[in-house]
Amino acid sequence: MWGEIQSCSKPVVPAYCKEHSHKSAGDELDHDTGDSASSGSDVFSQGCSGSLNAMIEAIANSGTPVKSQQLGEPDLTLEEKKQVLMEQYKTKPLVFLERYHAHLKPEHLEAFSHLSTDCRAQYYCKEVQKRTSSSSSRTRVRNQRYAALRALQKEGQYFSEEQMRMREPLLYEQYIGQYLSEEEILQRAEVTMQQGLGGLADLLINSYQEKQLQERLQEEQNREHCAEEEEEEEDEDEDEPTAEEKAMLREEFLSQMHQSFLDGKDKDFNYSEVDENPDYDNLDIVSRDAEERYFDEDDNEEEEEVEEEEDNSMM
Repeated sequence: MWGEIQSCSKPVVPAYCKEHSHKSAGDELDHDTGDSASSGSDVFSQGCSGSLNAMIEAIANSGTPVKSQQLGEPDLTLEEKKQVLMEQYKTKPLVFLERYHAHLKPEHLEAFSHLSTDCRAQYYCKEVQKRTSSSSSRTRVRNQRYAALRALQKEGQYFSEEQMRMREPLLYEQYIGQYLSEEEILQRAEVTMQQGLGGLADLLINSYQEKQLQERLQEEQNREHCAEEEEEEEDEDEDEPTAEEKAMLREEFLSQMHQSFLDGKDKDFNYSEVDENPDYDNLDIVSRDAEERYFDEDDNEEEEEVEEEEDNSMM
């Protein structure tokens, strides 16, 4: 097992990495055949072809460049990419590991078992495991926050209109508040009063909170106005949005408030009560479709970041 490989008596980043930083891994793979071909060939005879083929498939489908091409040269087909990758692996497995380790998963590392005593191979394999462990931790936190979000929605207070307005007065005003009629504003005030005790003390508290909210809203509006001074002013005669448009604006406001919570941006919320709470590991309470949409978007962002890092390393 890779976790059982003994650390070599060198720095965490092997000296090889410093020396090799002056070379391009891509150049070595494209042009240097070296004398390591036999090492790659031995892997097939040792029964590692399953993990090897899975690894080649994953890298070929990742979109990362596999060889230098001239301007105007047609892109490689998937099968051509696989052939190039396989030849690179057979020729220089260690350099292959260095170049493509950002696209590998722990189950692919068996293809490098014949390099297990090499400090450089140990380093890159540990990087693969570290990244996977970090990704698993992020996924667990996202799961827990999504479960907590659903629980808070069910409880009804934290994501109530008034509470969200208190947290983000400017955002609320932009999406909802400015389009409310006088009657709707009165209804909102009545709901706020009903949520309290209804006594004089409660009235004073609500009045004070409303005053603070209006002052904060004014400050945020002033800041935004300063930031948009050079932009063209909006048409004052712009038509009032329809009921359908108002519903869409409200939905967008809710979506942004939910995303803020999931991203850990709610300043006054104690996320440790969620992120470290095993009670939120059970995702039976969440909507699977909504959960998958959220996670798919987030995973796509992570993949784009990895690809961007890989492209930068090729430059």
